[in-house]
Amino acid sequence: MNKSVICALALGIASLGLSACGQSEQPTEAAPEAPAGISVTNGRLILPAVAGNPAAIYFDISNSGPEQQMIRSASVQGASHAMLHKTSTWNLQASMEDVPQLPVAPGQTVRFAPGEYHVMASDLADTLVAGGTTEVTLTFIRGDKVSFPVEIRAAGDER
Repeated sequence: MNKSVICALALGIASLGLSACGQSEQPTEAAPEAPAGISVTNGRLILPAVAGNPAAIYFDISNSGPEQQMIRSASVQGASHAMLHKTSTWNLQASMEDVPQLPVAPGQTVRFAPGEYHVMASDLADTLVAGGTTEVTLTFIRGDKVSFPVEIRAAGDER
């Protein structure tokens, strides 16, 4: 056989293989869902008084499900970094500490509020402005996630 005929046959077979790949259905991975019974309300992001400082995010998370759920992390659309924090007071001095995980027991509502638990969001995008909204996603230890909208408020607005 001629080399050009062999090359043409090889190219034809290869193109059939490639076109078949495009027609097959690719498996899709389902997005994680919120754990049973988890709901979030009252979400708000308070912009910092000084540009470049982190924002604080407050909300209420309730667990009406049968099992304890453990929050592992948070992410905020429009922020490059977010962390779970808790404000602690000792000898009349307030300090913030990282919270590596936070349990939400069945029948419990955990308040993220000034002076208590909160999410700190750093390196905010210029698109996060008072009067707008953004989305926060909490990730649980089993990989489940819950996303919810938060109203963006100016530094002096009601928290």
